[in-house]
Amino acid sequence: MKDFDLLAILLKPEFGDMLLHGMLETLRIAAGSWLLAMTMAVVLLVVRLTPSRVAGRVVAGYISYHRNVPTLVQLMFWYFGIFSLLPDALQGWLSANNAERLLSIVALGLCQAAYFSEDMRSGLRAIPVGQAEAARALGHGYIGSMRHVMLPQAIRNAVPALVNHSVSLFKNSSLAMAIGVAELTHAVKEIESQSFRTFEAYSVATVLYLVCSLLIMAVGGWLSRRYRIAGAR
Repeated sequence: MKDFDLLAILLKPEFGDMLLHGMLETLRIAAGSWLLAMTMAVVLLVVRLTPSRVAGRVVAGYISYHRNVPTLVQLMFWYFGIFSLLPDALQGWLSANNAERLLSIVALGLCQAAYFSEDMRSGLRAIPVGQAEAARALGHGYIGSMRHVMLPQAIRNAVPALVNHSVSLFKNSSLAMAIGVAELTHAVKEIESQSFRTFEAYSVATVLYLVCSLLIMAVGGWLSRRYRIAGAR
């Protein structure tokens, strides 16, 4: 059995390059899918709150699907299923522009949008009914009252839940390895197979994921304190 030697991983230039590339790829996937998830979550929330029952049921079905089907299955569905149904020209463009990364962002973003939307809906429920009435009295329509009055407060109320799900999204970026994305977990697996130092390789991955997750939680805690609604506990 080899002695524990972390420097054998950290000080080898090719391993360092693999870790750096993997970390950057992880951050790209996490950032891209987070932006897509937040955008879709706002759209889902606004559509669900319209008077249309059909729209509400469609959004509820979307949320139910993405919350009950494993994220890995959704990744596989997009990469091996949806991708094969696309026009040949679009498939060629995606293949030339890192299809694995793009499809990972789409799959993770659409999945996480369901959670973000429910977080913001809970935050919206915490807003007094009088806020919506006051917005209408000031001349805002449905979209205007949501944009200027309701959604900003809902997001502020939902910050703790959004932070927790953002950490989950960051960790779930490791699932992209299953479709060939060279992110951090994939890089560590390659390092382990070349160095035969399993414990050291996965120790590095553990520390990197832990540090990044703690940073996200710290930023979320700061945002929660900074933008806390006056009088809220």
